[in-house]
Amino acid sequence: MCRLQCVRINARLTFPEVVETIMSEWKRKIPFQVDIAGVIDIMGSSLYSRYDTPIRELLQNAHDAIMRRRRGDLQFQGKIVVRQDANAGTLSFTDDGVGLTPEDAENYLGTVGLGITGLIKRGTPPPSQQSGSADNGDLIGQFGVGLFSAFMLADRLVVESRNEAAESGVRWEAGPGTEIDLSNIERSQAGTTVTLILKSEYRFLAENSEAVETAIRDHADFLLIPIFLNDSDVRVNVIHAAWFDAQQDPESTELAIEEYFDETPLDVIPIRIENPVSISGALYVSPQRVPGFSDLPTVMVTVRRMVISRKLQGILPVWATFLRGCIELHDCSPTASREDLVRNRAFENVCEVLEQILFEHFDRLAETDPQRMESIVNWHRYSLAGAAIENERLRQILKQSYRFPTSHGPLTIQEILEKSEADPLFEDDVDRVVWYNPDRRQERWINSLFASHSAPCVSTFRSFEESLLAQCLADDFDAGIESDLRLATPTAPNFSAMILGVQDLEDAAPEWIQFLESSQARVLLGSFRADQPVMAFLNERHELAKSFEELKQRGEIPTGFQRLIDTHFADAPTSQNEIILNRNHPMISRALSQKPGTPLSCVVRLIVANALNSAGGTTTKEARQQQQDDLDWIAECLWGRDS
Repeated sequence: MCRLQCVRINARLTFPEVVETIMSEWKRKIPFQVDIAGVIDIMGSSLYSRYDTPIRELLQNAHDAIMRRRRGDLQFQGKIVVRQDANAGTLSFTDDGVGLTPEDAENYLGTVGLGITGLIKRGTPPPSQQSGSADNGDLIGQFGVGLFSAFMLADRLVVESRNEAAESGVRWEAGPGTEIDLSNIERSQAGTTVTLILKSEYRFLAENSEAVETAIRDHADFLLIPIFLNDSDVRVNVIHAAWFDAQQDPESTELAIEEYFDETPLDVIPIRIENPVSISGALYVSPQRVPGFSDLPTVMVTVRRMVISRKLQGILPVWATFLRGCIELHDCSPTASREDLVRNRAFENVCEVLEQILFEHFDRLAETDPQRMESIVNWHRYSLAGAAIENERLRQILKQSYRFPTSHGPLTIQEILEKSEADPLFEDDVDRVVWYNPDRRQERWINSLFASHSAPCVSTFRSFEESLLAQCLADDFDAGIESDLRLATPTAPNFSAMILGVQDLEDAAPEWIQFLESSQARVLLGSFRADQPVMAFLNERHELAKSFEELKQRGEIPTGFQRLIDTHFADAPTSQNEIILNRNHPMISRALSQKPGTPLSCVVRLIVANALNSAGGTTTKEARQQQQDDLDWIAECLWGRDS
């Protein structure tokens, strides 16, 4: 239909000629069409996520106007006044900046995407804005959409302004449609007033001073120009914080952080660099513990002192979940909504430089103030350990500061490695052997076994600590040092001979393995101290699986959880607990000389069960019944002898 309407049909043409005419190529130029009401609706519903965003936009417009006036008058200070009128339902923003000419108002206020500040930054300012000279880095605006954001809150906008070089002012008024009213006015002072005639749902902004004050502080707390509310003599914004000083005083910065963020920092990291990127401000180690390893670190970020976000993510390394603070990023660009930063190469450079600064700071702290560094590591132990598994540079720092509980007391990773040199009498293919125990129930027992040995046994009661140790040993391998991480259990290479002093370790005979089946343990024979009949060693995963199995039999595990449990143990099967029967013990030796099933062998089975229980093992229902049967059988035999 569209093509038929574009072609005038000549009745004298044949049908093929008509078709050829219709199918011929055509082109034309059309202008972009802008639906102003649609643009305003997009700003309100999609571009900005906060209702107070227009307050930020109008404050930064006022800020830029004052900064432009300062270019022609270096002594000029300027101020911004926000006024509420509950009766009229208005909220206004007044600055004493450079102001607008009628031509400025006509050409730029009603043009979406074309702002005076943006033109100045691009080096093509309008004639009325060319006075003075300054670094354009002191200007905030960029996109030419700030004024239109006010339609989120207002049915109508009124702008009254006078350029400092003009004799009279200009009035610009618009609603959400496409018509703009423009007229001249008498205005004695240079500067601009933007008045919002608020929508009914936002009239509280004309009545509630606390809501407006909060919005000012949230967005403009650090702007260098003072902001006043309702002609108060007390400014709303802080303007300056010690962490923005060119030469930060550590004590002043710490006090400023404590006051502003309402928490006492464990450590302060002042930052001021210009190359390769410009970063200023301060980070600090928060006393607030964060849960787990997956929380992303957040920090307050300003660009030209305007707050972009108080909880910006992605700027700090993922391991720094415990850091907070405020940093000024002069080289980064805010998004059009000014609620985030553009994730471009400049942003990536800042991320890389910040991580390097943090590594260097904690390296230096570990060397110059090890006690403070250890305190930080202890306070944020799990976050740091979990993150260090994936970060070699962080592991190098933690080697000096992260202490594990061991059989020799708390030791740093480096101290553990130094004390774990391999015994050349037992080891000929590794330089280090690090023993570890992951089961808290065996801690005292395992520690007693290592008490007389130079090598410590490391307690790794959380699975990520075992992984951290393994990664540290892998780092040493890359440096040419071969190390082995071994579980403190009889079947681990050289554990029995070197640590336990057990000789001739071997699996028990099949009949004894079957007889002690209710223990659910691997049964070994060995020769060691004559006063100890049995040694028992638990396998943590085996005990966990056994506990889950009992819950399953009682029907106490939901189906969904049971599937997760089954998958977990299928991917990593459990090993057994282990017991060693001592050939040197008289009773064990006598029992082993007989076939299982005698009263003496039943005593051995009870001793094995007791050793496992003493080590912290759980007893199954079947094992408890077996123990009762053994006691009954022994009692019968003793009764018969007495009779």
